[in-house]
Amino acid sequence: MRHVQRNAQGRARRARAALAAVLTWAGLLAGVTGCTTDGPGTRGAPGAPRAAEDTIAIAPDDGSKGVRPGEELSVRVSSGRLESVRVVKYQDAQETPVPGRISGDGRRWDPADGRLAPAARYTVDAVAVDGRGHRSARSTAFTTQVPGERFIAYVTPEHRSLVGTGMIVSLRFNREIADRAAVERAVRVTARPAVEIRAHWFGGDRLDFRPERYWRPGTEVTVDLRLRDVEGAPGVYGMQDKAVAFTVGRSQVSLVDAERHTMEVRRDGELLGTVPITAGTPRNPTYNGKMVVTDLYEVTRMNGDTVGFGGEYDIPDVPHAMRLTESGTFLHGNYWASPDAFGETNVSHGCVGLRDEKGGSSQTPAGWFFDRTLVGDVVEVVNSDDKRVAADNGLGGWNMAWQEWKAGSARS
Repeated sequence: MRHVQRNAQGRARRARAALAAVLTWAGLLAGVTGCTTDGPGTRGAPGAPRAAEDTIAIAPDDGSKGVRPGEELSVRVSSGRLESVRVVKYQDAQETPVPGRISGDGRRWDPADGRLAPAARYTVDAVAVDGRGHRSARSTAFTTQVPGERFIAYVTPEHRSLVGTGMIVSLRFNREIADRAAVERAVRVTARPAVEIRAHWFGGDRLDFRPERYWRPGTEVTVDLRLRDVEGAPGVYGMQDKAVAFTVGRSQVSLVDAERHTMEVRRDGELLGTVPITAGTPRNPTYNGKMVVTDLYEVTRMNGDTVGFGGEYDIPDVPHAMRLTESGTFLHGNYWASPDAFGETNVSHGCVGLRDEKGGSSQTPAGWFFDRTLVGDVVEVVNSDDKRVAADNGLGGWNMAWQEWKAGSARS
């Protein structure tokens, strides 16, 4: 299955030492997960469960922009009870948990401080349990109002994060940038050990940076934002002056062969293991090309209604999900397909599936891979019937030749 994120839970392993989940702008402002495709799809896997209409209500609405500080932030359920709620504020590349409490009857979560911060992104991850003990998940995101005629950059990855060797620095601006050269000059990305790093614009609101090849493990990268008072558009000035730093961990690159139905996982060049997989069907194939893990979810919801598959599937508890593209490609655990499919045939709507158990298990292939994955790790797909993934779909810039990448600079 290939998915657009909506109603997902468990921005997984955030508490895991030195790992900060990377949140790409489009992925945050998407909603319920569901398979994506360029055309009509086939029926979902036999036996795939369908969830009832959402019972988790979150305010402000998912994808809202320019939310005023006085608006209410709340999470409610109409039945059952809330099991967990995690709200995180992202402001100036800093990640801050928002404290709050679940009511005694389990029906509502409210923040300790009801006032939202300006010029910030918020993510809300909630898990609810119904009367039969079944869990469902929802994840939403919104941004708050930027004061006056100002622009800000939302930075990927987060400050002080530990990432995989394929991480690309990505800046998303809240306004269209007219003077791209001026803004690009105000952003400096450096590395230790030193390596040439070049910029590439995708439209007027996204600026990415990468080296020619994957980062060397152990590299320390600093992103200096000197945007304060830089005129990005007529009468619109930057408001940030800060640095973001992250460290590149070990190198892990996984090769998915859609024809052979296998995934080879290599750590620092050595084969760590070969895992049987199922990829997209001929009618809904998986993208070819190099993709980068941008989010990890212990459990997420995937709903075909959101991406043109109608009611073909609605799975509230997909385990061990790893986002690969903004358009919705995931590598995830699959407990509903026949165990015989893995390593033998392609049955998904475009994602890469690994065998798993309902509720997730570290002993399954999906759990094994999830526990060994960092945000920033590379997953490359070959021998699929689909086209190569676009360079601006997630952190897909590694699919662009170096000369073409450099030509996308406003300073070249």
